[in-house]
Amino acid sequence: MNLSSSSPLIDASALAEMLVSGAPLCILDCRARLDDAEAGNRAWQAGHLPGSQHLDLDRDLAASPGEQGRHPLPSKSDFTATVQRLGVTREIPVILYDDMGGQMAAARAWWMLHCWAGHPDVRVLDGGLTAWQRHEGEMTQEAREVSSSDWQPTFDDSQLVSADILLSMSDTLIDARARERFRGEVEPIDPVAGHIPGATCRPCSSNLTQEGYFKSAGVLDAELPRQESVISYCGSGVTACHNILAFAIAGRALPRLYVGSWSHWIRDPQRPVATGDA
Repeated sequence: MNLSSSSPLIDASALAEMLVSGAPLCILDCRARLDDAEAGNRAWQAGHLPGSQHLDLDRDLAASPGEQGRHPLPSKSDFTATVQRLGVTREIPVILYDDMGGQMAAARAWWMLHCWAGHPDVRVLDGGLTAWQRHEGEMTQEAREVSSSDWQPTFDDSQLVSADILLSMSDTLIDARARERFRGEVEPIDPVAGHIPGATCRPCSSNLTQEGYFKSAGVLDAELPRQESVISYCGSGVTACHNILAFAIAGRALPRLYVGSWSHWIRDPQRPVATGDA
C-alpha cells in the first residue's frame, strides 16, 4: 500500500494554528497503558487538548483479548459504530495524539482509521502531548459535545496478514518490541518469550529522536528495511503500527500488519519460537 503525498504527521504549531482558525477537526486522545486499562481515560479527564475526545485502546481500538491475541481488531460493525459515535466523517481531518510519541496508541488508531478503514486525512501529532506542552498549547478538562456521523468506512483487509501463512512467505518480518523481549531474555506480558523465526528486530522507539519526535523522512528511509515486501508485528499489534507509520513518513510502501502478533502466535504450541538475535 502507498500513502498519499500528504504527511501523516502534524506538528504542534500547525495544530495550534488550525485550532485558532476554527477549522473543522476531529481530535482524538489515544493515551493508554498496557498494564492499566483505565489509565488513558483518567489522563484524558485530568487534562486534554481542546475539543479532543478519548479513543480507548481496549474498548474502541480492540476486541476482547482471547484466542486472537491481546488486542485483536474489533469487528467492522463495532469500529464503524465507534467512529460514528465520535463524529468522524470522511470530509473532516482527524488528528491523533498520545503521550509516547505515537507508540501508545496513536499509531494504532492511525493505522485503523487510514490504512484499514480508508479515511483520507488522518495525522498523528508529532511528539504527542509533550510537544503540545512544549509549545505551551492549551489544555482543558472540558468535554466536547459532538454529533454522531453516518460515515461508512470502506475496510481494506489486504493490509492484514494471518499467522497461517507467515512462515511460507518471503516477506521480511519486523518486530517492534524491545530487543531484550525479541531475544527472549525477558517477557513481562506474554507467557512465552522469544520471537517469530526469521524476524528482524526494529524497536519502535528507534523511529523517534531523543526528544520524542519522529526522525526525518530521510533518516527513516535509510534505517528501515529495504525489502520490497514487509510484515510488521509486535506483542499485540499496537506498536507494530508505529513501524508502519515510520514507513509512511519515509514515503515507502507500507508493511502489512500481523495484528495478533506475538500474543496470538504463541497461542498455538505447534508454531516455532526463536530466541537470541537470529
